Amino acid sequence: MFETIRNAFKIKDVRKKIFMTILFVILFRLGCYITVPGLSQITFEEGNSMNIFGLLNSITGSALSQGTLFSLGISPYINASIIVQLLTVAIPALERMSKEGDEGREKINKITRWVTLVLAIVSAVGIFLTLKNQYTDYVNTSWLGSQYASFFATTGGQWIMGIYIVAVLTGGSLLCMWIGERITEYGVSNGISLLIFVGIVSTAAQQLFSTLAAGYWVVALIFLAGLVLVFTFIVWVDGAERKIKVQYAKQVKGNKMYGGQSTFIPIKVNASGVMPLIFAYAIMSFPTMIIQTFVNETSPFRTWWTEWMTAGGNACGVVVYNVVLAILIFVFAYFYSQIQFNPVEISRNIQNNGGFVMGIRPGRETAEYLAKVVSRITLWGAVFLAIIAFVPSILFSIPGWVGLSQNQQLVNSMSATGMLIVVSVALEFNKALENQILMRHYKGLLGSNSRGFLK
Repeated sequence: MFETIRNAFKIKDVRKKIFMTILFVILFRLGCYITVPGLSQITFEEGNSMNIFGLLNSITGSALSQGTLFSLGISPYINASIIVQLLTVAIPALERMSKEGDEGREKINKITRWVTLVLAIVSAVGIFLTLKNQYTDYVNTSWLGSQYASFFATTGGQWIMGIYIVAVLTGGSLLCMWIGERITEYGVSNGISLLIFVGIVSTAAQQLFSTLAAGYWVVALIFLAGLVLVFTFIVWVDGAERKIKVQYAKQVKGNKMYGGQSTFIPIKVNASGVMPLIFAYAIMSFPTMIIQTFVNETSPFRTWWTEWMTAGGNACGVVVYNVVLAILIFVFAYFYSQIQFNPVEISRNIQNNGGFVMGIRPGRETAEYLAKVVSRITLWGAVFLAIIAFVPSILFSIPGWVGLSQNQQLVNSMSATGMLIVVSVALEFNKALENQILMRHYKGLLGSNSRGFLK
C-alpha cells in the first residue's frame, strides 16, 4: 500500500486527486469541531458501543457527543442509500430506472438525496426529543449553552430551540453528503466511505490519546495488539474466495473460431461486507431509540426493554440480546447474498455463452449447484461476522486485564462495524489508487503509440 501511495504521488493527475481528497477531509473534520450555537453537548448512554447514539458518535468522530455542526454526519445518507437499494429490488419502476444507464442512476441519486433529507430531519428531531425528555423539569439543561437555558424553560422557547437545532443538524448532515459526493467526483475512491473511515479512526485516536494521557500505557498496547490481530483476521477473510471453474466450448462463427477457454466464478466468503452487521444493529437499536424518545422512564415496558433487549441490561438480558443479534446477522447475510448473487441468472448466462461448470450439467443442475455453494459460503461468512461482532465485548472484558474496566470507552471506540468498515475502506482506497495509476500508464502508452503511428 505504501508503495502504491509513493507511485501515485509521481503522477500529476493522481497527486492532484489525492490533494483534493485531503482538502475535503480537512473540511469535514473542521465541521466536526464547529459547535452548534446554543448546544453545549449531547449526552447519551456511555459504555455501550452498540447503542444507536454510540454508533453515530463513532462514525462522526465524536462530533455527536460534542454537539457540533456535523453531529449527524453521513449516517442519514447511508440509511437512505440502503433503503433505496432495497426498494430498487422490490419496486419494478426503480429497478427499470437503475438499468437506464447514467440518466437512471442520476434519478436514483436524486431520490436518495430527498430520502436523506427526510431521514436527517427525523434523526435530528429524535435527538432533540431525547435530550428534552431527559430533563422533564427543565432545571438541568447542561446540554444547552448557559445563555439559552432560561429561554428554553419557557414554552415558546422550547419550540424555537427545537426548530433551530433540528434545522442546523439537518443542514450539517446535507453538507456532509455534499462533501462526500465531491470527494467521489474530484478525489480518490468513494467519498462517503472515506468520511466514515475518517470519523471512526478519529474517534479511536482520540480515545487512545486520552488513555495514554491518563497513564494506561499497558492498556493502550494491549488494545493496539488486539486491533492488529483482528485487522489481520479481517483482511485474511476478506480476500478468501471460492473459485468455480467454467469451461467454454469451441464455436465456429463464419471463418473464425470462438471459445475453448476456461475461466472461473469468484465467490467471496464475505461478499456482503459490513451490510448484515449494519442492518442487525439498526434493527436492534431503532426500537431502543424510539422507546428512549417517547416512553417515560418510569414505564414498566421501558424498564423491561432496557434490562432484556439491550446490550447494557442484566446478565440474562445481555445473552438474549446477543442471541437475537446473531440470528439477525445470519438472516441478513443470507438475504444480502440473495440480492447480490442470482444462481438462475448466472447459470442461464453461462449456458447462453456455450459454457458449463466442470462435472455439472448446464441449466437447472448448474443453478442448484451454484445455489448450494453460495449457501455454504454464506454460512461461513455469517459465522465470521458474528465472531467479529462479539470480539470487542468478549475479548476486552476478560477479568484481570489491568485498567480495562476504567477505559471501556477505548474499547467501544472501535466497534465490530467500525473495524470492518476501516479495513474495507482502506482496501478499497488502495485498489482505487492502483486503478488510477494503471489508467494513467495505459493513457501514456496509447498516446506514445499513436504519436509514433502518425509519424
